[in-house]
Amino acid sequence: MLLKIERPKILSDIISIISELVLEVRLKVSNEGVNITAIDPANVAMVTFKLPSSAFSEIKVEKQETLGVSLENLKAVLRRLKTGSILVLSKNENELKIEIIDKIRREFNLSLIEVEGEEKEIPSLEFTARIEMTSQDFAEAIEDCLVVSDSCSFESQPNKFVIKAKGSLNSFNSEFSSDEINIQAEEAHSKYSLEYLQKIIKATKITDKVRINFSNDYPLRLDFNTPIIELGFVLAPRVETED
Repeated sequence: MLLKIERPKILSDIISIISELVLEVRLKVSNEGVNITAIDPANVAMVTFKLPSSAFSEIKVEKQETLGVSLENLKAVLRRLKTGSILVLSKNENELKIEIIDKIRREFNLSLIEVEGEEKEIPSLEFTARIEMTSQDFAEAIEDCLVVSDSCSFESQPNKFVIKAKGSLNSFNSEFSSDEINIQAEEAHSKYSLEYLQKIIKATKITDKVRINFSNDYPLRLDFNTPIIELGFVLAPRVETED
């Protein structure tokens, strides 16, 4: 197995974002590229990531490999990348060999691990609200919600999308019309944890658009895609319980 990437900063950024939610992942490597599907320890959020073979200047995989890695360790190594660095990944028995090539050649070897928990499949979800907007506007609305509460609500109508939050004393409301963003929606309402959304919006650094999909009291799907990268999150709704 050998993977060579000439511009590895995007991989470093993605690993940093994913590590906000999960500590360990299974890297699935094939001649089609690299993908990750992982769920956080509390079973509240799932992350999916695909980096196709076209992102690599060289890729050689005899058979699909599944590599268990610590994201904290991998992130620490990728932080050593510099502008112009080339990254080469290979497997050496029970280790992931990472070479960083710039003025000098540096080699790191990370022990592969057994990732706890069963592998999860991406759930099949059907949504009644589909929104596309700038990732910056979305991130700012989430940050505004954090000022007043620890959860926020998404509401949709055919021509309107609202993100709002209400605390014990204060509230926030941000409204977007179909003149400003792309809305394909019926009436829907669902509430989500801002603790998780605050981590997820760090993905705004990789793309200027986000796709938002939800339904009534239903999981939220957020996609931050580029022409090369697919990065998605599924977040369970916060359902209010009566005492």
